[in-house]
Amino acid sequence: MHQVFRRSAAAAAAIAATTLIVAGCSDDDDDNASSSATSSVSVSTDAGAGASTDAGAGASTDAGADASTDASGDANAPGGDVKLPAADGTEVSLTGAIAGKYNAATDKQKTDLGKPLTGADASGTSENGMTFQQFDGGVISSKGDTAYITWGKIRDAWNVKRDDTGAPSESGKGGSSGPLGAPTSDETDEGGLKQSTFENGKITWDPKTDTTEVTVKDKVVPAK
Repeated sequence: MHQVFRRSAAAAAAIAATTLIVAGCSDDDDDNASSSATSSVSVSTDAGAGASTDAGAGASTDAGADASTDASGDANAPGGDVKLPAADGTEVSLTGAIAGKYNAATDKQKTDLGKPLTGADASGTSENGMTFQQFDGGVISSKGDTAYITWGKIRDAWNVKRDDTGAPSESGKGGSSGPLGAPTSDETDEGGLKQSTFENGKITWDPKTDTTEVTVKDKVVPAK
């Protein structure tokens, strides 16, 4: 009888010990599961934020801006109005399509444009409805919802006063008020030649020979 009691007590003790061991393993598994969940959340947060900040924002800022620039600059381009310091210390505000074009421009394009000009002829709306803002190195103009950059030798030839046939004339008109009209493209590279198109023609410049060709209504006219 004493032996049976001892065996029963020993069996009970063994069962109790097993229960404690199982309970201990269960607690360890819960802690590990909790830590894994926390790690999973941390990885998800880091990866998601990293993808959004680096890949997403980077693609939007770099690739997206370049795409906007190539597409000529839309009035609805991101960034809103732009305020720029002028050379004389005043502040110039860009709005609409012109602001959109400036926002979409690359850093090099902004550097090449330089500071905005001020004065009666530096900005406004021409008689044919084109709005514009002159800069040290070029002009951003818009006739509608898109804007274009015109600069360099092409800008110089566009500004030459011309008669209705396109021939240079002191009594004629230059820029968008002249026979070429308003720009319809940014400067592009066509077989090594720089070219900008206008409502009534085009201007090309050859960097190798430093020569400019002006075409008005399909007729080549003197550049200056």
